[in-house]
Amino acid sequence: MTAVDGAVAARYARWDGVGQPITVVTTSAASDPGPGRVLVAVDLATICGSDLHTVYGRRDAPHPGILGHEQVGRVVAIGSGGRPRYANDAEVAIGDRVVWSLTASCGRCRNCVWGLEQKCLHLKKYGHEALDSAWPLNGGFASHCVLLPGTTIVEVPDSVPDTVAAPASCATATVAAVLDAAELDRHRDPTRILITGAGMLGVTAAAMADAIGAWVAVCDPDPVRQETAYNFGADLVVGDAEEVPPVDVALELSGSPTAVEACIASLDVGGRAVLAGSVSASQPISIDPEHLVRNLMTITGVHNYRPLHLRTAIDFLATHHDRYPFAELVAAAADLDHLDDALRTAAASRLLRQSVCPAC
Repeated sequence: MTAVDGAVAARYARWDGVGQPITVVTTSAASDPGPGRVLVAVDLATICGSDLHTVYGRRDAPHPGILGHEQVGRVVAIGSGGRPRYANDAEVAIGDRVVWSLTASCGRCRNCVWGLEQKCLHLKKYGHEALDSAWPLNGGFASHCVLLPGTTIVEVPDSVPDTVAAPASCATATVAAVLDAAELDRHRDPTRILITGAGMLGVTAAAMADAIGAWVAVCDPDPVRQETAYNFGADLVVGDAEEVPPVDVALELSGSPTAVEACIASLDVGGRAVLAGSVSASQPISIDPEHLVRNLMTITGVHNYRPLHLRTAIDFLATHHDRYPFAELVAAAADLDHLDDALRTAAASRLLRQSVCPAC
């Protein structure tokens, strides 16, 4: 076992359910986090839209629990047993600056064997689990997080700011999965892409698509978000998808049923719609099966992401964060003691992410 000496003082923000105030709890973390586990000190976390869905009751979540699943930090202890490794087979080491996957997968069940690790039959999700004495510190709104075996850990270059790196664990990696599902290499060059929603996922998708030479249209009714989309590589920004010519690929990242219908309607022959924004309850939509069949269209969904997508996300940010103003999307950090205020601010802010500094 490699670890720091003695127990580690830790704090976490306990969420007790919809309408309940956040309580900051002081505890300790064992210097040996357990076989195959990694203890990380969280430097910065960001509030994701799904955190807000949970806090305001738009999705079910167990409680009490520790929310937060977008964060960056440094390894402070490694448990006994086999040393965790990165994708290049290098060992994770104390002091490494890292992000980690939203999910921890068993690697052995049917879904994992089929390459659907993000839908593991024994899945654990950071920031989405109840408090558990067997797995303490399991969310990002805490000074420390315990990483389970089956978690993808990716080292982050020091050149990438915390504000840019933290959202990689959800927003950036999810977009990498969406673009993977879009199968861009099967379309004409340049691929014509429509993105509905210019939130964090939407502008990230615009940047990633622009970086590979696609023609990018973004649809969002908000004038401020429209301007942001241009800063992230969009060629055309509109408030109504009907203003966009036919496209090869449509990425739905807003969660709006109307936007889902608009994405499908925008597709040219052989087009592909990838839906990833609909992660909370919404209204059903109408689809004309004959239209899909005769035009050889494909509709697919993306939820969570595979290990390779987090690695893709960090590689993209390391290469392009100076080209696209990701750091400007994140509001100045609040501390854990003011997380309630930070959540309210995030729900109303024009900025796309509110940051939280657990050590502040």
